[in-house]
Amino acid sequence: MKPIALFTLPNCKWCKEAIIYLKSKKLKFNQIDLTKNASALKDCQKRCSGAPVILIGNSWICGFDKEKINKELGIK
Repeated sequence: MKPIALFTLPNCKWCKEAIIYLKSKKLKFNQIDLTKNASALKDCQKRCSGAPVILIGNSWICGFDKEKINKELGIK
């Protein structure tokens, strides 16, 4: 399984949805709070304009997009 990093912001509705979804699929992921990690915030801002940002292997997904997540992980 490819490593999953989930970059989130506090009080972000879609970030919470992403966490719930990944947990429901029993996927292990590393959650990074962008308010506490300036270098991660800069990396995410280069690629995406909002949160959540999901990094699966080397593929960046901007926003909570179930189809892209599933496709990248090869799950349904």
